[in-house]
Amino acid sequence: MKYAFFPGCVSKGGCPELYQSVMQVYPRLGIELEEMTTASCTGAGVLQEKDPRLGDLLNAHTLALAEQQGLPIMTICSTCQGVMSQANHRLKSNPSYLAEINQVLEKEGITYRGTTTVKHFVWILLEDIGEDTILQHVKQSLTGLRAAPFYGCYLQRPSDALGFDEIPSRAKSLETVIDLLGAEVVDFPGKTRCCGLPLLTINEPNSLKMVAHHTSDAKEHGADLMVTPCPLCHLNLDGLQSKAGTQNGMKIGLPILHLPQLLGLAMGMKPKTLGMNRNLVSTQSVMEKIGVGTT
Repeated sequence: MKYAFFPGCVSKGGCPELYQSVMQVYPRLGIELEEMTTASCTGAGVLQEKDPRLGDLLNAHTLALAEQQGLPIMTICSTCQGVMSQANHRLKSNPSYLAEINQVLEKEGITYRGTTTVKHFVWILLEDIGEDTILQHVKQSLTGLRAAPFYGCYLQRPSDALGFDEIPSRAKSLETVIDLLGAEVVDFPGKTRCCGLPLLTINEPNSLKMVAHHTSDAKEHGADLMVTPCPLCHLNLDGLQSKAGTQNGMKIGLPILHLPQLLGLAMGMKPKTLGMNRNLVSTQSVMEKIGVGTT
């Protein structure tokens, strides 16, 4: 199994521990990655609000690069997945629009024929690698660890662009992986809601209130940690949790793990190897719960 790897901006910038942990776990899973070093940012939905056509054009360029390689794209970011999926859906379902976009791409000597598939790492784990193979690599018991899933917006909707009609199990993919790794899934209402990051620069108090609400709610439901497949959600939920708690008169202290970090722990990897020392909310309680050292 080989993929054109689209790491996205944040996994190499604001959340480098995500890129680090993915680089550690993927070679053991029997997959190959060819990193897309010339692809652009997806626009993260923000660009699309101002100029949808420009956003689709940027994503068409990335899709065409993978098409030239004859490879599906692997993402590790819910936002990247959602934005690329929506662009791909529009381009594939509207031949005249695709032709219009290709007129611009042709100036760069590239054309998109509409054959590229984009898959988030969590879907690849279940649909391509398979549960049996994952279980073969589980070396560290996560029994007793209670993990709350947090999808964010873009890995849940719009469901038609994300392929939920063809593969309904994607709607519960994060819970499936958590359960497969031996941890207990903690369900809570905020798991598919916005983390608040899009509001941060225009209404910081409300953004922080959303962080405080989601993390405290998960903790009140009994979670020892939260797991997210989106580095943008991680930026808010991990990076601003302390400030959110202070603003809202509470001390939260809920560790937020990237999905590959949880996977790596279950595979028996050292926490420092997975970049868990980079997480801003201490992950020490997670290690203590499963009986491993912090290094």
